[in-house]
Amino acid sequence: MLAPSSGRVEIFGNALTGLNRTAGYLFQSDALFPWKTAIQNVAIGLQIAGAPAADASARAEQWIARVGLAGFGARYPHMLSGGQRKRVGLAQVLIRDPRILLMDEPFGPLDAQTRQIMGNLLLELWGADRKAVLFVTHDLEEAIALSDRVVIMSAGPAARIIGDWRVALPRPRDIAEVRHEKAFQDLHREIWVVLKAEVLKGYA
Repeated sequence: MLAPSSGRVEIFGNALTGLNRTAGYLFQSDALFPWKTAIQNVAIGLQIAGAPAADASARAEQWIARVGLAGFGARYPHMLSGGQRKRVGLAQVLIRDPRILLMDEPFGPLDAQTRQIMGNLLLELWGADRKAVLFVTHDLEEAIALSDRVVIMSAGPAARIIGDWRVALPRPRDIAEVRHEKAFQDLHREIWVVLKAEVLKGYA
């Protein structure tokens, strides 16, 4: 959205000169329209792109079911729990079939159990078509459990990459179960040594 002060940004080999329309965005706060139902919220992206309303609604209903909310499509956001609203938001992004999924602490506001459920749902949906996902989180366990690669950034304001680890844990994974594996615990310990110093800098 902002022109770089220097350098160049490329997406799949092409220069990025405006909004990245190959990417879908899911943020920490909900981006649902409160006056629209779950199905209407999911369908809006297709309608804006020019799809007929009936087609957009039918595909939205399929996605609502795919994220485990069959039967909830006629409900408005205030009638849904935090985890259910996140599922609607995820369907809202994925229905447009983005090649890249950018997620900025999307599960941050959720309780621990709902975060695990949402994490497993993300892994299941990712496994279907293997999109590129950039997932920002402050939860190291979540980062390792979800990803193939964990990148740690230094504390601001002059943030930079200070660590880059490959996650060799086998897939498919269950977030609750993978944390008990020795390879997970060894990697967590190794990354935490670096991360802890940066966390303490932030408090200082």
